[in-house]
Amino acid sequence: MKKTYKSTISEYSLKYTKSEIQKTKVTTSESASNVIRKFYFDDINIYESFFMLLLNSQNNTTGFAKISQGGTAGTVVDIKIIAKYAVDSLSPNVIICHNHPSGNKQPSDADLNITRRIKDALLLLDIKLIDHIIITENDFYSFADNGNL
Repeated sequence: MKKTYKSTISEYSLKYTKSEIQKTKVTTSESASNVIRKFYFDDINIYESFFMLLLNSQNNTTGFAKISQGGTAGTVVDIKIIAKYAVDSLSPNVIICHNHPSGNKQPSDADLNITRRIKDALLLLDIKLIDHIIITENDFYSFADNGNL
């Protein structure tokens, strides 16, 4: 007697949840930093988290997504997840961001490497990486402003 196996597939969908964060036009790295701080709350000095800010063609915020949360000294970033959120939301522009709980705003070699890889991957999809912002409790670092993008 032959056994038959039932195979299943998964259904994926874009989840839309309204946020209390207001739509904002991002014109500078400082304005991006101000928007980003609104979804970090009080955990900015505890563990490293990676987010992305979704923008329309006029650089107005349309949403944000948490990509990962790690430990006190790092977090894993999956480029496929970043690309998925950008494509699913039809965002032509994105800003990526993460915090440094140590308070040191300077990018590490790993930060520089992942930024380059994300930028290259998004370009294949005709999506522009506008900036990568590192925030600390009282300051921020912009990859675009410092020529690292």
